Parts: sequence; C-alpha cells; structure tokens
Amino acid sequence: MLDPLLLIAGAADFVSPMARVALGDDPAGLLPARQQMALSLGWHIILACFGVAFPAMIFVMHLIGIRRNDSDALLLARKWAKVSAVLFAIGAVSGTVLSFEMGLLWPGLMGTYGDVLGLPFAFEGLAFFVEAIFLGIYLYGWDRMPPKQHLLMVLPMAVTGVLGTFCVIAVNAWMNAPVGFDLVDGEVRNVQPWAVLLNPDALWQFLHMWVAAYMVAGFTIASVYAVGMLRGRRDRAHRLGFSLAFGFASVSAVLQPLIGHLLGSRLSETQPAKLAAFELATETESPSPLRLGGLLIDGEVRWSIDIPYLGSLIARNSLTEPVEGLSSFPVQDRPPVNITHLAFQSMVGIGTLLMVAAVVFWVARWRRHDLLVHRWFLRFAAGSGVLAVVAMEAGWIATEVGRQPWIVYGFMRTPEAAGENSGLWWLLGATAVVYTLMTAGAVVVLRSMARRWRSGEIDLPSPYGPEAQRPHGTGAPEPEEVQR
Repeated sequence: MLDPLLLIAGAADFVSPMARVALGDDPAGLLPARQQMALSLGWHIILACFGVAFPAMIFVMHLIGIRRNDSDALLLARKWAKVSAVLFAIGAVSGTVLSFEMGLLWPGLMGTYGDVLGLPFAFEGLAFFVEAIFLGIYLYGWDRMPPKQHLLMVLPMAVTGVLGTFCVIAVNAWMNAPVGFDLVDGEVRNVQPWAVLLNPDALWQFLHMWVAAYMVAGFTIASVYAVGMLRGRRDRAHRLGFSLAFGFASVSAVLQPLIGHLLGSRLSETQPAKLAAFELATETESPSPLRLGGLLIDGEVRWSIDIPYLGSLIARNSLTEPVEGLSSFPVQDRPPVNITHLAFQSMVGIGTLLMVAAVVFWVARWRRHDLLVHRWFLRFAAGSGVLAVVAMEAGWIATEVGRQPWIVYGFMRTPEAAGENSGLWWLLGATAVVYTLMTAGAVVVLRSMARRWRSGEIDLPSPYGPEAQRPHGTGAPEPEEVQR
C-alpha cells in the first residue's frame, strides 16, 4: 500500500515558515502539519516500497523452487512471505494514520478538492484490501494448497500493489500538474475523475516511484544477506537470497536514470521554477552549465563545480536551450532553493553509485569473478539498502519541496490548505511515539524470526491447542491431556 506522498519534506523552508508563523502571517496549524506529514510519509514510504516490490520477488523465488525442486528457494519464499506480512501489518497502521491526517492537517485541500481526489483514493483502498486478502491466503496456503495454485496467489498481491501505487502517485502527479476540473468563484466544478487519475504526468511519475521501490526493497534485502555473509554464513541460501534481490535492484538501478531523465525533461514546461532550483540556475543562460554541489548564499552561487553545456543537454535535450533562471519568477513563487538542489543531487549521486556497483557486480560475475568472496564488496552491499532509502527520500524531498509554495500547483498555496489548530503539535508528539514503538516492535519481531530460522525453526510452535500429530492417529486428546 502506498499512501499520498503530498508533503514528504515538511521542513520545506528551515527559516521562513517559522518566522511567518511567529509574525502571525500563516495559519497556526501550518508548521506542525508540515512536520507531521514529513514524519508520517517519510516513514511510511519505506514500508510502501516493500508492499510494492516484495510480492514479485517472492513470486520469482517460489517459482524457482517449484521448477527446480529447490528446497532452499522454497524455504526462502516462505520466510520472505512472513517478513512481508510483518511489514504489511505495520504499513497498514501507518497508512491508517495517514488517512486521518489528510483531512485533519489539510482541511483547505480536502475541503476544496476532495471531490477531485476521491476516485483514485477509493481505488487505492480497494487495492489495499485485495492485497491483504491474498497475502493471508498465500501465508495460510503453505502445505495446504497444490504448489502451482498456491504460487498463483502471489500474483494478485503484486498486481494490486502496482495498482494502488499508480492511484496514489496519480494524485501526487495531479498536484504537480492539476487537470480535470474547473475553478469557478473559488469552487471546484465539472470534475472529471478519470482525467485526474490519468493525468499527463501520472505514468512517468509512477514509473519513477515503482522502479525506486524495487531499488529500495532489492538493495535492502540484499544488504541483509551481505551482513550474514560478512558474519560467516556463506551457505547457498544466503547466496541465492542475495543474488535474486540484488538482481531485481540492479535492473531497477540501470533503468532509473532513463526514467528519471524522461520525467525531468517535462519540468521546463510544467514546473520551470522547480527545474531552476534543481539546476541551481539563478539566471537564464544559453547554454546552461551543469552545477555539481554548491549553495545559493545571498543571491550568489558558491562552491559549485560548473560543467559547460551539460545543464542544457540533460535538462532540455539540447546543447543550446537554456534552463530558465530563478530571477524569471517572483520571489514569492520560488521554492526553497538549497534544500531542493541538494536533495536532487543527492538522489542522482547515490543512484549513479548504486547503478555502477550493480553493473560492476554482474560484469564481474559474467567474467566468472565472484565479488561475494571479497569483504570490501560485501561491506558496500551491506550499506546499499540504506543508500537506496536515502536516495528515495531525497528524491521525494526534491519533488515536494520543489513544488512549494504550492500544494496544488498554480491553484492553491500550502498555507491555504492548513488550518488554525495549534494543538497539532500534540498530535505530532503522539505520532512520533507511536512510530518509534512500531519501529522497535518490528525490529524485535524480525530479529526474533531470524534467530529462530538460524536455529532451524521455521514455524513458531503454538503454546496451546491440539498437537500436529496424535497417538493412534485418532486426533483425539489422550486422557492425561484432558486432565491437564
């Protein structure tokens, strides 16, 4: 399940929001609402990646086990399904929290555009319930269903994960490029729900997030097996688990730059101010350079490395077309430049590093050189999951902070969507406590599962109830058991 990624970077401007709240210019609920959404969505999106990508990985591992009669692969599929269930349960809790937060934190948005956003959110909810149903069937079906029929139970999980992702990403894409309604005297009229769901940016933004989900899930799972191999557990199951997860992540890492480029090339038309912040372009230059690093301080770019022509080539697919500079936009319509620029470059830099590492690994394997015997590579692989998460979070920070000061681009500014409830700070504190407890609980449960699996236990023994096998084959309890 993937919920609305609306304001994942709540601290969109480190100074001015706090200053404006202090002066009374913005609603009292604006700053706590920003921080609440940053916490909730930044935390939930990690779990959402596993909901999107894990079912496909489980399907492939299970298929390998059936076709090759591979007990290691079947055992891994069974373990992965249980891990997926734990993550799904926690994600359901955080997703429910987000459902309430949308109306509570942003009454102006939902009050005005609720009818516009209703259809995609409804479809996402249906997709979530179907995914939950088939996850339960798949978990229960081990040793109870015919192998091929049992395997097919994974497919609805994978499909509904993709559909749910598309629906919510379509909402976010609509917020960046609103379509499908008329605004008459401040009221929304003539809503076209399907135009909202299938808006022009939805496909590319969905592909970008979908591939990112496979990178996060793939590299994170591979990192777990890399840590195990660093600790001496170099059995076939560890190598198989690493290879399959790293394979999914590798394909995604190679595809992501192309998808990101195609998505970013639309910004010059849809959100030129965001593109200017990405490129740290203060003035319109032809051709525009590519600026690596750097900060905008007192209106001047400092500490950047400028590469001529590459800015125009990457952003505009031309050697001469300029990137429109920030000076072309009113000050009040410019996004927070430094955080947008640094987040964007962090995403690109980490993504490039992971892509190179993936290519090196598979080229070395093709040349019959096993990098898994080298501790330096295993150390990098052990950290690749964290790197993938950081890259994904940085990408969403760049996307959402770069849209500021708009929550619905060109139609509604973020302060207009917030309410006057200053008590939201208490909600933020409570949410932080709940998420901390859920994180700790997830870590405890997953570590406990891993310890049992290493000791040879696959299923947790039941502390009560009938035993799996009874004497004499009757299934009835013995007299001694009745007395106990």
